[in-house]
Amino acid sequence: MRTLFIILLVLAALIAGAVLALPALISSDWLRERVSAEASEAINREVRLAGDVSLQVFPRIQVRARDASIANAPGYGDEPLAEMGELRASLALMPLLSRRIEIEEFVLVDPVIRLEARADGNNWTLGAPADADRPTRGAGEGFVRRPGALPFEAAFGDVRIENGSVFYRDPGQPRRIEDLDLSVDLPSVDGPVRLAGSLSADGRPMRFDARLSSLRGFFEGAETAITLEMTGALADLSFDGRFLESEALSFDGRTSVDLPLPALARFLGAELPEGPVFRRFAAEADVAGTPGRLALTDAAIVFDDIRANGALTLDYERARPLITGSLRAADLDITPYIPAEEPAPSGQAGGGGLGPWSDDRIDLTALSTVDARIDVRAARFKARDIVAENVNLAVTLDNALLTARLTDFRLYGGQGVVTMVVNARQSTPRYSMTADISALEALPFLTAAAGFDRLQGLGRLQLDLTGTGASPAALMQSLNGTGNFNFADGAIGGVNLAQVIRTVQQAIQTGSLPSGFADTQQTDFSALTGSFNVRQGVAENLDLTMLSPLLRVEGAGTLNLAEQMIEYRLTPRAVQTLAGQGGDTDLQGLAVPVRIRGGFNDVAVSVDLEAVARDLVRLRAGSLIGGQAGQALTDGRRLEDVARDAATDALRDALTGRPREGENGEQETHDDPARRLLEGVLGRRPQPRQEPEPEPEDDGR
Repeated sequence: MRTLFIILLVLAALIAGAVLALPALISSDWLRERVSAEASEAINREVRLAGDVSLQVFPRIQVRARDASIANAPGYGDEPLAEMGELRASLALMPLLSRRIEIEEFVLVDPVIRLEARADGNNWTLGAPADADRPTRGAGEGFVRRPGALPFEAAFGDVRIENGSVFYRDPGQPRRIEDLDLSVDLPSVDGPVRLAGSLSADGRPMRFDARLSSLRGFFEGAETAITLEMTGALADLSFDGRFLESEALSFDGRTSVDLPLPALARFLGAELPEGPVFRRFAAEADVAGTPGRLALTDAAIVFDDIRANGALTLDYERARPLITGSLRAADLDITPYIPAEEPAPSGQAGGGGLGPWSDDRIDLTALSTVDARIDVRAARFKARDIVAENVNLAVTLDNALLTARLTDFRLYGGQGVVTMVVNARQSTPRYSMTADISALEALPFLTAAAGFDRLQGLGRLQLDLTGTGASPAALMQSLNGTGNFNFADGAIGGVNLAQVIRTVQQAIQTGSLPSGFADTQQTDFSALTGSFNVRQGVAENLDLTMLSPLLRVEGAGTLNLAEQMIEYRLTPRAVQTLAGQGGDTDLQGLAVPVRIRGGFNDVAVSVDLEAVARDLVRLRAGSLIGGQAGQALTDGRRLEDVARDAATDALRDALTGRPREGENGEQETHDDPARRLLEGVLGRRPQPRQEPEPEPEDDGR
């Protein structure tokens, strides 16, 4: 027995001595070459250990290596896929005898990983080439949770990454993660695990802290509780939920997220336009997700200054993420997302009004970053000064083609449908708008839409407009389309056309505007209708008709939207007897053309007095010619002379209300203001009346 004990003791000493001597017997060069070869064969990439390599077996297995690297895939450049300054790993020896892994230390110092994705593949797929005898993983397969994934017991001590870097490049903008410090607290694979650390994402610092209830449960597909907190320049995010019992990474829970959109978009390879929009997205919601899909329900959402409640779903395994859902908002103001108008320069006519259209390019890059199908109901909808109520807005965004359809809304008493389309697929965007609104109150609508507060009435408005242009100025110059309107039982403010007609005779004498133009005046109508065509930014109307008990008004002209100029002519005509200035002159049928011309901020109004004089002559001369024609035939006078003299008398009567008499009591026909004005109206000087020459006496020959 004693001999056996001595033999066993000697064997133990020999084994211990061999274990202690083993690292000394194995050269560093042999170990480096052997490890490099085995690792290269395992992952089908060259693994290089350029620095020192050391091995210790007792009392723990400990490996240290410096300057390690993994080669890149062919065609992806000469820089390594991964490299590190130092690797330190130690494994407790004795627990291995009972199939228990205790990692006392695992530290990576200065690791650098370079990832690159292309249309035909990536550089990080490792392993031996596939062959006919071994199935390959499908393109859509990823991480799979399954029972038996961790068939061992393990505990981790000091597990860290120090000063790590990850560089990612795809056809878009490259991204980089630097200053990565990560620590893992894992006493047991069956107990809670915590990962905490910090990093810099494209120069933006972030901190994170994640906790799992069980590492084994997570890998083997069991339900596993998870909490996550992330704060920093790219996101403020918290999540309290669970991974569901499944093979895929399915989860649900409650989340709170606040995203600074410009910084996040830039990190993901896109640029958002400068300005007060697309600044922030925040939400508190119940969340559920599977790989490639995230759904928010019972969500309170903030987008810039818009607040809404509802549900959203994000499908992000696409070339462009797709957002779908429905939202409800108390107040939806899209004014900040409409290109701003330039104010008129101060010191000019109309300063503070509408300025020239801007030549600055409209930035629509945000339309190409995502796709969307969202329905929004808003109690109040605002676009600049236009306000609608109880709006249903359907928004579709498909590869930079935005369609917004407004239905089932109340707009200043009216109801209708409005569809707006923005096509930013080409370098020069295209726009279109169709609208059909009935029972519309003209005054509040036109005041809000165009600052025009001179029309009252209830009616229908239809528009169909298209345009192209990279800037507001180019868009207005390209505008084409049609429109029509029909209003009833209203009034035009700022002018009393009946009063204008009644006082036009005095205006002809003084050369001034007739009375009737004032902010307090208005012209009532029973119907106001018209249509217009828009060509290259110029709207032309040729058929405006306004009916009222005393008047019939016709209108025609152009509205140059691109140049902000108006050239229009209103022609009111008396359809009943109107008492004239200073008497009871019958003005029925008299037309008084009113010219409206000038810039949008400097409109001038005038009356075509020459045309009025011509119409007065026509009205008065008609009756005078009829009364004098019979006598002219008896006296032997020509009808042409009778008509000219009657016209002169009519014009004088129109101007003064009485004929002008000479010194001998006869009517003056030569040096007469009425006759001079008649010359301008007729365009030539009237010839004096010629007495017929007496016939020669018969001398009997």
